[in-house]
Amino acid sequence: MLCFNVVMKKELLNENDIGRIISRMAHEIVERNRGCKGLNVVGIQQGGVALASRIAQKMSAIENIEVPSASLDISFYRDDLDIRKTQPVVRKTNVPFDINGKTIILVDDVIYTGRTVRAAMGALMDFGRPAQIQLAVLIDRGHRELPISADYIGKNIPTSKAEIIKVLFKERDQVDQVYIQRVE
Repeated sequence: MLCFNVVMKKELLNENDIGRIISRMAHEIVERNRGCKGLNVVGIQQGGVALASRIAQKMSAIENIEVPSASLDISFYRDDLDIRKTQPVVRKTNVPFDINGKTIILVDDVIYTGRTVRAAMGALMDFGRPAQIQLAVLIDRGHRELPISADYIGKNIPTSKAEIIKVLFKERDQVDQVYIQRVE
């Protein structure tokens, strides 16, 4: 088991900040897609699910049309299964709609190397062939290892590799907050 010594912890976003960002991202998605028709929102377990649900709700309110959301577990699509020291925690996948020919807004809380998004796209393709996949992330911290970029970014927060971004959502953590930790 890896042990890290937390040297620093600093709040980056509070509940109000997160609410404003979600509202802006929802408006950007609606504007870019000229409405919500044919859009489905899919959150990557674990951090992207609450964010996806909130974005879908906000889009529904903006356009007065139901925007479905789903959750996607990518545990067995990861490219590091054979080198991980621990087994992945498998979470719920619930994609209750047909994705064929739809525009999928794939949502995660933080984009870092791009490997999680690559795994999510692989998992999503097992459900069908979407017309398009657009990526929405709350935080882009840089350090990409794969040529993947987000279409909608809540906030760019450049980090060092010794820093960790933690995103907390009320649905899971009883508080909305983003903070950065420096570890050694």
